[in-house]
Amino acid sequence: MTSEPQVLKAHISINVRNVERSIDFYRKLLGIEPSKVRTGYAKFDVQNPPLNLALNEVPTLADAGALSHLGLQVRSTDDVLSFRQRWAEAGLITRDELKTDCCYATQDKTWVHDPDGNEWEAFVVLKDNLPEVEGAAACCSTTATAPAGGCSSATA
Repeated sequence: MTSEPQVLKAHISINVRNVERSIDFYRKLLGIEPSKVRTGYAKFDVQNPPLNLALNEVPTLADAGALSHLGLQVRSTDDVLSFRQRWAEAGLITRDELKTDCCYATQDKTWVHDPDGNEWEAFVVLKDNLPEVEGAAACCSTTATAPAGGCSSATA
């Protein structure tokens, strides 16, 4: 873990009241089709600028500014661990989720919170496009507005 981790793209996850209506908006805004659509969830894999944009349906969302969490998608678990080490050495409190199934993908990730409580993750996708499973949450988060059910994780 001596090399500098390479960020592949920024990740933004937005809570939305109606995922179908939001898919239509982001299709128009970005000029592309979503790369993944499930019940209450959609993902746009934007190439220019590099961006992983996720939409999570939260029908009871009360306020505007519906940010779920932010992230940095990286190439490997070693890069995730490198970010964890850097953040911990800087005095940030980290939380790991390894072999976690969320956002319809298996991921390794580490999380931190900014001073306002916004969550940031560094993550690698180990396996993508998992099938929709009855009762499973679309995306992981520790915020109160996250979908019910959480995610499956070996180390949460």
